[in-house]
Amino acid sequence: MSSVASPVLQLHNITKTFGSLVANDNISLTLRQGEMLALLGENGAGKTTLMNILFGHYVATQGHIEIYGKPLVKGSPKAALATGIGMVHQHFTLAENMTVLENIILGTEPIFRLRHHLSTARAKLLKLSMQFALHVDWNTLVKDLSIGQRQRVEILKALYRDVKILILDEPTAVLTPQESDKLFTTLRLLTGKGLSVIFITHKLKEALSGSDRCVVLRHGRVVYETATKGIKASTLAKAMVGGALPEIKKKKSTTSSQQLLSCSNISIFGSQHQPLLDGINLHLFKGEILGIAGVSGNGQMQLADMLSGMQAPDSGEIQLEGERITHHTPREMMSAGIGRIPEDRTSTGIIGDMPVRENIALERYQEPGLSRFGLLKFGSIEAYAKDLIKKFDIRCPSTETPVRNLSGGNIQKLILARVLSRKPIVLVASQPTWGLDVGATAFVHEQLLQAKLEGSGILLISEDLDELLQLSDRIQVLYKGKISAPVSPDQVDAATLGLAMSGHLEEFSQQIGQPAP
Repeated sequence: MSSVASPVLQLHNITKTFGSLVANDNISLTLRQGEMLALLGENGAGKTTLMNILFGHYVATQGHIEIYGKPLVKGSPKAALATGIGMVHQHFTLAENMTVLENIILGTEPIFRLRHHLSTARAKLLKLSMQFALHVDWNTLVKDLSIGQRQRVEILKALYRDVKILILDEPTAVLTPQESDKLFTTLRLLTGKGLSVIFITHKLKEALSGSDRCVVLRHGRVVYETATKGIKASTLAKAMVGGALPEIKKKKSTTSSQQLLSCSNISIFGSQHQPLLDGINLHLFKGEILGIAGVSGNGQMQLADMLSGMQAPDSGEIQLEGERITHHTPREMMSAGIGRIPEDRTSTGIIGDMPVRENIALERYQEPGLSRFGLLKFGSIEAYAKDLIKKFDIRCPSTETPVRNLSGGNIQKLILARVLSRKPIVLVASQPTWGLDVGATAFVHEQLLQAKLEGSGILLISEDLDELLQLSDRIQVLYKGKISAPVSPDQVDAATLGLAMSGHLEEFSQQIGQPAP
Protein backbone atom coordinates (compact mmCIF):
# COMPACT_ATOMS: atom_id res chain seq x y z
CA MET A 1 0.00 0.00 0.00
CA SER A 2 1.31 3.44 -0.91
CA SER A 3 1.75 5.88 1.95
CA VAL A 4 0.27 8.62 -0.26
CA ALA A 5 -2.83 6.65 -1.28
CA SER A 6 -5.98 8.73 -1.25
CA PRO A 7 -8.55 8.25 1.53
CA VAL A 8 -11.65 6.26 0.59
CA LEU A 9 -13.30 6.47 4.00
CA GLN A 10 -13.21 9.10 6.72
CA LEU A 11 -15.05 8.98 10.05
CA HIS A 12 -15.29 12.37 11.72
CA ASN A 13 -15.96 12.65 15.48
CA ILE A 14 -18.37 9.70 15.64
CA THR A 15 -20.23 9.43 18.95
CA LYS A 16 -22.98 6.90 19.64
CA THR A 17 -24.97 6.67 22.85
CA PHE A 18 -27.59 4.19 24.01
CA GLY A 19 -29.30 6.02 26.87
CA SER A 20 -26.55 6.70 29.40
CA LEU A 21 -24.13 4.25 27.75
CA VAL A 22 -21.52 5.83 25.48
CA ALA A 23 -20.57 3.12 22.97
CA ASN A 24 -18.45 5.32 20.69
CA ASP A 25 -16.83 8.50 22.00
CA ASN A 26 -15.65 11.08 19.44
CA ILE A 27 -13.95 8.58 17.12
CA SER A 28 -12.15 9.74 13.98
CA LEU A 29 -10.27 7.47 11.60
CA THR A 30 -9.26 7.26 7.97
CA LEU A 31 -9.04 4.29 5.59
CA ARG A 32 -6.98 4.68 2.44
CA GLN A 33 -7.27 2.99 -0.91
CA GLY A 34 -5.54 -0.37 -0.91
CA GLU A 35 -5.09 -0.40 2.89
CA MET A 36 -5.63 -3.26 5.34
CA LEU A 37 -6.70 -1.81 8.69
CA ALA A 38 -7.02 -4.00 11.81
CA LEU A 39 -9.55 -2.81 14.40
CA LEU A 40 -8.76 -4.15 17.88
CA GLY A 41 -10.31 -3.85 21.32
CA GLU A 42 -11.89 -5.78 24.16
CA ASN A 43 -15.49 -6.97 24.00
CA GLY A 44 -17.66 -3.92 24.55
CA ALA A 45 -14.96 -1.50 23.33
CA GLY A 46 -17.26 -0.23 20.55
CA LYS A 47 -15.76 -1.89 17.46
CA THR A 48 -18.90 -3.53 16.12
CA THR A 49 -21.06 -0.50 16.99
CA LEU A 50 -18.72 1.69 14.96
CA MET A 51 -18.86 -0.65 11.97
CA ASN A 52 -22.65 -0.87 12.23
CA ILE A 53 -22.80 2.91 11.99
CA LEU A 54 -20.62 2.75 8.90
CA PHE A 55 -22.85 0.09 7.33
CA GLY A 56 -26.04 1.98 8.14
CA HIS A 57 -27.53 -0.25 10.84
CA TYR A 58 -27.10 2.50 13.44
CA VAL A 59 -27.22 6.28 13.16
CA ALA A 60 -24.46 8.18 14.96
CA THR A 61 -25.56 10.49 17.75
CA GLN A 62 -22.88 12.91 16.59
CA GLY A 63 -20.39 13.12 13.72
CA HIS A 64 -20.46 12.19 10.04
CA ILE A 65 -18.87 9.81 7.51
CA GLU A 66 -17.42 10.52 4.08
CA ILE A 67 -16.93 7.97 1.29
CA TYR A 68 -14.63 9.14 -1.49
CA GLY A 69 -15.03 12.68 -0.18
CA LYS A 70 -18.84 12.63 -0.26
CA PRO A 71 -21.18 12.36 2.77
CA LEU A 72 -22.57 8.89 3.39
CA VAL A 73 -26.33 8.72 3.83
CA LYS A 74 -27.01 7.95 7.49
CA GLY A 75 -28.82 4.83 8.65
CA SER A 76 -29.13 3.17 5.24
CA PRO A 77 -27.50 -0.21 4.51
CA LYS A 78 -28.78 0.19 0.95
CA ALA A 79 -26.79 3.42 0.58
CA ALA A 80 -23.72 1.75 2.10
CA LEU A 81 -23.97 -1.14 -0.37
CA ALA A 82 -24.48 1.28 -3.25
CA THR A 83 -21.23 3.06 -2.39
CA GLY A 84 -19.37 -0.27 -2.39
CA ILE A 85 -19.27 -1.10 1.34
CA GLY A 86 -19.66 -4.78 2.23
CA MET A 87 -19.79 -6.17 5.76
CA VAL A 88 -19.54 -9.65 7.20
CA HIS A 89 -21.22 -9.46 10.60
CA GLN A 90 -20.20 -11.41 13.69
CA HIS A 91 -23.86 -12.45 14.07
CA PHE A 92 -25.06 -13.78 10.77
CA THR A 93 -27.77 -12.25 8.57
CA LEU A 94 -28.85 -15.26 6.52
CA ALA A 95 -32.30 -16.64 5.68
CA GLU A 96 -32.30 -20.14 7.19
CA ASN A 97 -35.07 -21.49 4.93
CA MET A 98 -33.12 -20.67 1.75
CA THR A 99 -30.14 -22.37 0.13
CA VAL A 100 -26.59 -21.08 0.26
CA LEU A 101 -26.78 -19.96 -3.37
CA GLU A 102 -30.11 -18.18 -2.89
CA ASN A 103 -28.77 -16.34 0.17
CA ILE A 104 -25.69 -15.13 -1.66
CA ILE A 105 -27.51 -13.74 -4.70
CA LEU A 106 -30.52 -12.47 -2.75
CA GLY A 107 -30.83 -8.73 -3.25
CA THR A 108 -28.61 -8.62 -6.33
CA GLU A 109 -31.47 -9.30 -8.73
CA PRO A 110 -35.28 -8.94 -8.62
CA ILE A 111 -36.77 -12.06 -7.03
CA PHE A 112 -38.62 -13.13 -10.20
CA ARG A 113 -35.29 -13.16 -12.10
CA LEU A 114 -33.23 -15.13 -9.57
CA ARG A 115 -33.69 -18.50 -11.24
CA HIS A 116 -32.45 -17.14 -14.57
CA HIS A 117 -29.07 -16.18 -13.14
CA LEU A 118 -28.15 -19.28 -11.14
CA SER A 119 -25.63 -20.63 -13.65
CA THR A 120 -23.82 -17.29 -13.84
CA ALA A 121 -23.86 -17.00 -10.04
CA ARG A 122 -22.49 -20.54 -9.61
CA ALA A 123 -19.59 -19.82 -11.96
CA LYS A 124 -18.68 -16.63 -10.12
CA LEU A 125 -18.99 -18.27 -6.71
CA LEU A 126 -16.92 -21.26 -7.77
CA LYS A 127 -14.10 -18.89 -8.72
CA LEU A 128 -14.38 -17.02 -5.41
CA SER A 129 -14.53 -20.20 -3.34
CA MET A 130 -11.41 -21.55 -5.02
CA GLN A 131 -9.55 -18.27 -4.44
CA PHE A 132 -10.50 -18.06 -0.77
CA ALA A 133 -10.67 -21.80 0.08
CA LEU A 134 -14.23 -21.21 1.32
CA HIS A 135 -15.91 -24.39 0.15
CA VAL A 136 -19.61 -24.95 0.80
CA ASP A 137 -22.42 -26.85 -0.91
CA TRP A 138 -24.52 -24.27 -2.81
CA ASN A 139 -27.69 -26.40 -2.59
CA THR A 140 -27.67 -26.85 1.21
CA LEU A 141 -30.24 -25.00 3.29
CA VAL A 142 -28.61 -22.51 5.65
CA LYS A 143 -30.47 -24.01 8.62
CA ASP A 144 -28.47 -27.22 8.08
CA LEU A 145 -25.08 -25.46 8.24
CA SER A 146 -22.81 -25.19 11.26
CA ILE A 147 -21.76 -21.80 12.64
CA GLY A 148 -18.44 -21.96 10.83
CA GLN A 149 -20.05 -22.80 7.49
CA ARG A 150 -22.48 -19.90 7.87
CA GLN A 151 -19.57 -17.52 8.36
CA ARG A 152 -18.04 -18.74 5.12
CA VAL A 153 -21.32 -17.99 3.33
CA GLU A 154 -21.32 -14.46 4.77
CA ILE A 155 -17.80 -13.83 3.45
CA LEU A 156 -18.75 -15.08 -0.01
CA LYS A 157 -21.94 -13.03 0.07
CA ALA A 158 -19.93 -9.82 0.53
CA LEU A 159 -17.28 -10.72 -2.04
CA TYR A 160 -19.97 -11.63 -4.59
CA ARG A 161 -21.10 -7.98 -4.61
CA ASP A 162 -17.74 -6.66 -5.88
CA VAL A 163 -17.24 -4.45 -2.84
CA LYS A 164 -14.70 -1.60 -2.76
CA ILE A 165 -14.55 -1.42 1.04
CA LEU A 166 -14.83 -4.73 2.86
CA ILE A 167 -15.48 -4.97 6.61
CA LEU A 168 -14.74 -8.36 8.16
CA ASP A 169 -15.60 -9.33 11.74
CA GLU A 170 -13.32 -12.21 12.84
CA PRO A 171 -12.85 -13.46 9.25
CA THR A 172 -10.53 -16.41 9.96
CA ALA A 173 -12.27 -17.89 12.98
CA VAL A 174 -13.24 -21.03 11.03
CA LEU A 175 -10.25 -21.44 8.71
CA THR A 176 -7.13 -23.60 8.89
CA PRO A 177 -3.77 -21.79 8.99
CA GLN A 178 -3.26 -22.59 5.31
CA GLU A 179 -6.72 -21.26 4.42
CA SER A 180 -6.15 -18.14 6.53
CA ASP A 181 -2.87 -17.52 4.76
CA LYS A 182 -4.60 -17.96 1.41
CA LEU A 183 -7.41 -15.60 2.43
CA PHE A 184 -4.96 -12.84 3.36
CA THR A 185 -2.87 -13.53 0.25
CA THR A 186 -5.97 -13.06 -1.89
CA LEU A 187 -6.99 -9.97 0.07
CA ARG A 188 -3.52 -8.59 -0.58
CA LEU A 189 -3.95 -9.19 -4.31
CA LEU A 190 -7.28 -7.38 -4.16
CA THR A 191 -5.94 -4.47 -2.12
CA GLY A 192 -3.21 -4.21 -4.74
CA LYS A 193 -6.03 -3.52 -7.20
CA GLY A 194 -7.62 -0.91 -4.94
CA LEU A 195 -9.84 -2.83 -2.48
CA SER A 196 -9.73 -1.42 1.05
CA VAL A 197 -10.27 -3.69 4.07
CA ILE A 198 -11.15 -3.20 7.73
CA PHE A 199 -11.04 -6.38 9.77
CA ILE A 200 -12.02 -6.79 13.41
CA THR A 201 -9.92 -9.46 15.06
CA HIS A 202 -8.90 -10.76 18.46
CA LYS A 203 -5.90 -12.58 17.02
CA LEU A 204 -2.92 -10.33 17.60
CA LYS A 205 -0.70 -12.39 15.29
CA GLU A 206 -3.29 -11.97 12.55
CA ALA A 207 -3.43 -8.21 13.09
CA LEU A 208 0.35 -7.96 12.95
CA SER A 209 0.80 -10.14 9.87
CA GLY A 210 -2.29 -9.10 7.94
CA SER A 211 -2.64 -5.36 8.38
CA ASP A 212 -0.86 -2.19 7.33
CA ARG A 213 -2.17 -0.27 10.32
CA CYS A 214 -3.82 -1.05 13.68
CA VAL A 215 -6.39 1.02 15.57
CA VAL A 216 -7.18 0.05 19.16
CA LEU A 217 -10.44 1.03 20.90
CA ARG A 218 -10.97 0.99 24.65
CA HIS A 219 -14.16 2.15 26.38
CA GLY A 220 -15.42 3.55 23.08
CA ARG A 221 -12.37 5.70 22.34
CA VAL A 222 -9.37 5.40 20.06
CA VAL A 223 -6.49 4.87 22.50
CA TYR A 224 -3.77 3.69 20.15
CA GLU A 225 -3.08 3.91 16.44
CA THR A 226 0.06 2.76 14.68
CA ALA A 227 1.58 1.42 11.50
CA THR A 228 1.86 -2.33 12.03
CA LYS A 229 5.42 -2.89 10.89
CA GLY A 230 7.75 -3.41 13.84
CA ILE A 231 5.01 -3.43 16.52
CA LYS A 232 5.00 -6.20 19.15
CA ALA A 233 1.90 -8.18 20.12
CA SER A 234 2.44 -7.27 23.78
CA THR A 235 2.19 -3.58 22.90
CA LEU A 236 -1.21 -4.08 21.26
CA ALA A 237 -2.44 -6.30 24.10
CA LYS A 238 -1.52 -3.67 26.72
CA ALA A 239 -3.30 -1.00 24.69
CA MET A 240 -6.43 -3.16 24.49
CA VAL A 241 -6.75 -3.88 28.21
CA GLY A 242 -5.04 -0.79 29.63
CA GLY A 243 -2.25 -2.77 31.30
CA ALA A 244 -0.29 -6.00 31.24
CA LEU A 245 -2.10 -9.31 30.75
CA PRO A 246 -1.55 -12.20 33.15
CA GLU A 247 0.85 -14.66 31.59
CA ILE A 248 -0.86 -18.00 31.08
CA LYS A 249 1.56 -20.90 30.98
CA LYS A 250 0.62 -24.51 30.48
CA LYS A 251 1.03 -26.06 33.90
CA LYS A 252 2.98 -29.23 34.44
CA SER A 253 1.05 -32.27 33.21
CA THR A 254 -1.41 -33.61 35.76
CA THR A 255 -2.68 -36.43 33.55
CA SER A 256 -3.16 -39.70 35.40
CA SER A 257 -3.77 -43.23 34.17
CA GLN A 258 -7.39 -43.07 35.34
CA GLN A 259 -9.62 -43.07 32.28
CA LEU A 260 -12.68 -40.85 32.67
CA LEU A 261 -14.29 -40.99 29.23
CA SER A 262 -14.14 -43.60 26.50
CA CYS A 263 -15.80 -43.38 23.09
CA SER A 264 -15.50 -46.60 21.07
CA ASN A 265 -16.43 -46.89 17.37
CA ILE A 266 -18.92 -44.03 17.57
CA SER A 267 -20.89 -43.31 14.39
CA ILE A 268 -23.65 -40.79 13.73
CA PHE A 269 -25.43 -40.55 10.38
CA GLY A 270 -27.18 -37.59 8.75
CA SER A 271 -30.61 -37.44 7.14
CA GLN A 272 -29.20 -38.86 3.88
CA HIS A 273 -27.35 -41.57 5.84
CA GLN A 274 -24.05 -39.81 5.29
CA PRO A 275 -21.56 -40.38 8.15
CA LEU A 276 -21.20 -37.30 10.34
CA LEU A 277 -19.05 -39.23 12.83
CA ASP A 278 -17.41 -42.27 11.29
CA GLY A 279 -16.28 -44.92 13.77
CA ILE A 280 -14.31 -42.56 16.01
CA ASN A 281 -12.34 -43.61 19.08
CA LEU A 282 -11.10 -41.32 21.81
CA HIS A 283 -10.09 -41.67 25.44
CA LEU A 284 -9.90 -38.89 28.02
CA PHE A 285 -7.97 -39.21 31.28
CA LYS A 286 -8.19 -37.50 34.65
CA GLY A 287 -6.37 -34.18 34.75
CA GLU A 288 -6.00 -34.08 30.95
CA ILE A 289 -6.94 -31.60 28.25
CA LEU A 290 -7.59 -33.48 25.01
CA GLY A 291 -7.73 -31.05 22.09
CA ILE A 292 -9.96 -31.70 19.07
CA ALA A 293 -8.86 -29.73 16.01
CA GLY A 294 -10.71 -29.35 12.73
CA VAL A 295 -12.43 -26.91 10.41
CA SER A 296 -16.04 -26.34 11.46
CA GLY A 297 -18.50 -28.78 9.91
CA ASN A 298 -16.37 -31.90 10.15
CA GLY A 299 -18.18 -33.56 13.05
CA GLN A 300 -17.29 -31.35 16.02
CA MET A 301 -20.89 -30.26 16.56
CA GLN A 302 -22.13 -33.87 16.54
CA LEU A 303 -19.37 -34.95 18.95
CA ALA A 304 -20.23 -32.15 21.41
CA ASP A 305 -23.98 -32.73 21.10
CA MET A 306 -23.55 -36.47 21.68
CA LEU A 307 -21.48 -35.99 24.83
CA SER A 308 -23.94 -33.35 26.06
CA GLY A 309 -26.94 -35.65 25.62
CA MET A 310 -28.41 -33.67 22.73
CA GLN A 311 -27.94 -36.54 20.26
CA ALA A 312 -27.57 -40.29 20.67
CA PRO A 313 -24.96 -42.22 18.65
CA ASP A 314 -26.26 -44.55 15.94
CA SER A 315 -23.60 -47.09 16.88
CA GLY A 316 -20.72 -47.46 19.29
CA GLU A 317 -20.36 -47.14 23.05
CA ILE A 318 -19.69 -44.33 25.53
CA GLN A 319 -18.32 -45.07 28.99
CA LEU A 320 -17.90 -42.60 31.84
CA GLU A 321 -15.57 -43.84 34.62
CA GLY A 322 -16.00 -47.38 33.31
CA GLU A 323 -19.81 -47.29 33.33
CA ARG A 324 -21.66 -47.52 30.01
CA ILE A 325 -24.02 -44.62 29.28
CA THR A 326 -27.36 -45.87 28.02
CA HIS A 327 -29.63 -42.83 28.37
CA HIS A 328 -28.53 -39.99 26.11
CA THR A 329 -30.36 -36.94 27.51
CA PRO A 330 -28.93 -33.64 28.75
CA ARG A 331 -30.22 -34.28 32.28
CA GLU A 332 -28.68 -37.77 32.41
CA MET A 333 -25.35 -36.50 31.12
CA MET A 334 -25.24 -33.69 33.68
CA SER A 335 -26.21 -36.09 36.45
CA ALA A 336 -23.43 -38.43 35.37
CA GLY A 337 -20.90 -35.61 35.75
CA ILE A 338 -20.49 -34.15 32.24
CA GLY A 339 -20.47 -30.38 31.90
CA ARG A 340 -20.58 -28.42 28.66
CA ILE A 341 -19.57 -25.06 27.26
CA PRO A 342 -21.63 -24.84 24.06
CA GLU A 343 -20.26 -23.55 20.76
CA ASP A 344 -23.01 -20.95 20.34
CA ARG A 345 -23.14 -19.26 23.72
CA THR A 346 -26.06 -16.95 22.90
CA SER A 347 -28.39 -19.51 21.28
CA THR A 348 -27.79 -22.64 23.36
CA GLY A 349 -25.79 -21.43 26.36
CA ILE A 350 -28.21 -18.94 27.86
CA ILE A 351 -31.87 -17.90 27.87
CA GLY A 352 -31.44 -14.28 26.83
CA ASP A 353 -34.58 -12.77 28.35
CA MET A 354 -34.06 -14.42 31.74
CA PRO A 355 -32.02 -12.54 34.35
CA VAL A 356 -28.42 -13.33 35.21
CA ARG A 357 -29.47 -14.94 38.49
CA GLU A 358 -31.72 -17.54 36.87
CA ASN A 359 -29.25 -18.33 34.07
CA ILE A 360 -26.58 -19.08 36.66
CA ALA A 361 -28.93 -21.48 38.46
CA LEU A 362 -30.27 -23.21 35.34
CA GLU A 363 -28.37 -26.46 35.82
CA ARG A 364 -28.76 -26.68 39.63
CA TYR A 365 -32.20 -25.32 40.43
CA GLN A 366 -33.53 -28.81 41.27
CA GLU A 367 -30.89 -29.39 43.94
CA PRO A 368 -31.97 -29.23 47.62
CA GLY A 369 -30.01 -26.06 48.33
CA LEU A 370 -31.90 -24.10 45.66
CA SER A 371 -35.37 -25.66 45.83
CA ARG A 372 -37.61 -27.63 48.17
CA PHE A 373 -40.60 -29.79 47.27
CA GLY A 374 -40.47 -28.36 43.75
CA LEU A 375 -40.53 -24.73 44.94
CA LEU A 376 -37.59 -22.44 44.20
CA LYS A 377 -35.74 -20.87 47.12
CA PHE A 378 -35.22 -17.41 45.63
CA GLY A 379 -33.11 -16.13 48.50
CA SER A 380 -30.69 -19.05 48.12
CA ILE A 381 -30.57 -18.61 44.34
CA GLU A 382 -29.79 -14.89 44.78
CA ALA A 383 -26.96 -15.62 47.22
CA TYR A 384 -25.61 -18.39 44.99
CA ALA A 385 -25.63 -16.09 41.95
CA LYS A 386 -23.90 -13.23 43.80
CA ASP A 387 -21.20 -15.58 45.01
CA LEU A 388 -20.40 -16.81 41.49
CA ILE A 389 -20.62 -13.30 40.03
CA LYS A 390 -17.89 -12.26 42.46
CA LYS A 391 -15.72 -15.37 41.99
CA PHE A 392 -15.82 -15.22 38.20
CA ASP A 393 -15.83 -11.43 37.86
CA ILE A 394 -19.06 -11.37 35.84
CA ARG A 395 -19.63 -7.69 35.12
CA CYS A 396 -23.33 -6.90 35.20
CA PRO A 397 -25.45 -4.12 36.74
CA SER A 398 -27.36 -6.59 38.94
CA THR A 399 -28.57 -10.17 39.17
CA GLU A 400 -31.84 -8.91 37.64
CA THR A 401 -30.16 -7.84 34.38
CA PRO A 402 -31.39 -9.80 31.35
CA VAL A 403 -28.40 -11.91 30.35
CA ARG A 404 -28.69 -10.88 26.68
CA ASN A 405 -27.51 -7.41 27.74
CA LEU A 406 -24.10 -8.74 28.79
CA SER A 407 -21.02 -8.69 26.55
CA GLY A 408 -19.83 -11.92 24.95
CA GLY A 409 -16.98 -12.20 27.45
CA ASN A 410 -19.28 -11.86 30.45
CA ILE A 411 -21.79 -14.34 29.02
CA GLN A 412 -18.93 -16.82 28.69
CA LYS A 413 -17.85 -16.14 32.28
CA LEU A 414 -21.43 -16.86 33.40
CA ILE A 415 -21.44 -20.18 31.53
CA LEU A 416 -18.06 -21.09 33.03
CA ALA A 417 -19.29 -20.21 36.50
CA ARG A 418 -22.42 -22.32 36.08
CA VAL A 419 -20.55 -25.36 34.77
CA LEU A 420 -17.36 -25.30 36.83
CA SER A 421 -19.21 -24.74 40.11
CA ARG A 422 -20.59 -28.27 39.67
CA LYS A 423 -17.03 -29.70 39.56
CA PRO A 424 -17.70 -31.83 36.47
CA ILE A 425 -15.87 -35.10 35.93
CA VAL A 426 -15.66 -34.32 32.21
CA LEU A 427 -15.97 -30.88 30.64
CA VAL A 428 -16.84 -30.57 26.94
CA ALA A 429 -15.64 -27.10 25.92
CA SER A 430 -16.67 -26.17 22.37
CA GLN A 431 -14.96 -23.07 20.95
CA PRO A 432 -14.71 -21.59 24.48
CA THR A 433 -12.92 -18.39 23.38
CA TRP A 434 -14.58 -17.84 20.00
CA GLY A 435 -15.07 -14.10 19.50
CA LEU A 436 -13.55 -13.14 22.86
CA ASP A 437 -10.93 -10.45 23.41
CA VAL A 438 -7.48 -11.17 24.79
CA GLY A 439 -8.46 -10.41 28.39
CA ALA A 440 -11.53 -12.66 28.37
CA THR A 441 -9.58 -15.36 26.53
CA ALA A 442 -6.85 -15.32 29.18
CA PHE A 443 -9.52 -15.69 31.89
CA VAL A 444 -11.14 -18.67 30.14
CA HIS A 445 -7.76 -20.37 29.69
CA GLU A 446 -6.94 -19.85 33.35
CA GLN A 447 -10.24 -21.45 34.41
CA LEU A 448 -9.77 -24.46 32.12
CA LEU A 449 -6.26 -25.05 33.44
CA GLN A 450 -7.52 -24.78 37.02
CA ALA A 451 -10.27 -27.35 36.32
CA LYS A 452 -7.63 -29.67 34.85
CA LEU A 453 -5.46 -29.17 37.93
CA GLU A 454 -8.41 -30.18 40.12
CA GLY A 455 -8.79 -33.45 38.21
CA SER A 456 -11.41 -32.81 35.54
CA GLY A 457 -10.90 -34.25 32.09
CA ILE A 458 -11.45 -31.58 29.45
CA LEU A 459 -12.37 -32.18 25.82
CA LEU A 460 -11.33 -28.91 24.15
CA ILE A 461 -12.96 -28.54 20.73
CA SER A 462 -11.39 -25.52 19.08
CA GLU A 463 -10.45 -24.05 15.71
CA ASP A 464 -7.82 -21.84 17.34
CA LEU A 465 -4.65 -23.86 16.83
CA ASP A 466 -2.56 -21.61 19.08
CA GLU A 467 -5.07 -22.33 21.85
CA LEU A 468 -4.91 -26.08 21.25
CA LEU A 469 -1.12 -26.15 21.15
CA GLN A 470 -0.86 -24.05 24.31
CA LEU A 471 -3.39 -25.89 26.48
CA SER A 472 -3.67 -29.49 25.27
CA ASP A 473 -1.85 -32.54 26.58
CA ARG A 474 -2.83 -34.47 23.43
CA ILE A 475 -4.50 -33.42 20.16
CA GLN A 476 -6.66 -35.30 17.66
CA VAL A 477 -7.95 -33.97 14.33
CA LEU A 478 -11.49 -34.43 12.96
CA TYR A 479 -11.99 -34.43 9.19
CA LYS A 480 -15.26 -35.47 7.54
CA GLY A 481 -16.25 -37.46 10.61
CA LYS A 482 -12.98 -39.39 10.88
CA ILE A 483 -10.53 -38.77 13.69
CA SER A 484 -6.75 -39.01 13.68
CA ALA A 485 -4.60 -40.76 16.23
CA PRO A 486 -3.68 -38.57 19.24
CA VAL A 487 -0.43 -36.63 19.11
CA SER A 488 1.52 -34.58 21.65
CA PRO A 489 1.61 -30.80 20.97
CA ASP A 490 5.39 -31.07 21.21
CA GLN A 491 5.38 -33.23 18.06
CA VAL A 492 3.44 -30.83 15.81
CA ASP A 493 2.98 -27.19 14.89
CA ALA A 494 0.05 -25.23 13.48
CA ALA A 495 1.05 -25.93 9.88
CA THR A 496 1.19 -29.70 10.49
CA LEU A 497 -2.24 -29.66 12.16
CA GLY A 498 -3.56 -27.55 9.30
CA LEU A 499 -2.44 -30.28 6.91
CA ALA A 500 -4.69 -32.81 8.66
CA MET A 501 -7.53 -30.30 8.97
CA SER A 502 -7.53 -29.80 5.21
CA GLY A 503 -7.95 -33.53 4.55
CA HIS A 504 -4.42 -34.90 4.34
CA LEU A 505 -4.87 -37.34 7.22
CA GLU A 506 -2.68 -40.02 5.69
CA GLU A 507 0.24 -37.63 5.22
CA PHE A 508 -0.34 -36.25 8.71
CA SER A 509 -0.37 -39.76 10.19
CA GLN A 510 2.92 -40.56 8.46
CA GLN A 511 4.51 -37.44 9.92
CA ILE A 512 3.50 -38.36 13.46
CA GLY A 513 4.25 -42.06 12.99
CA GLN A 514 0.68 -43.27 13.56
CA PRO A 515 -1.70 -45.33 11.39
CA ALA A 516 -4.19 -43.34 9.32
CA PRO A 517 -7.85 -43.48 10.44
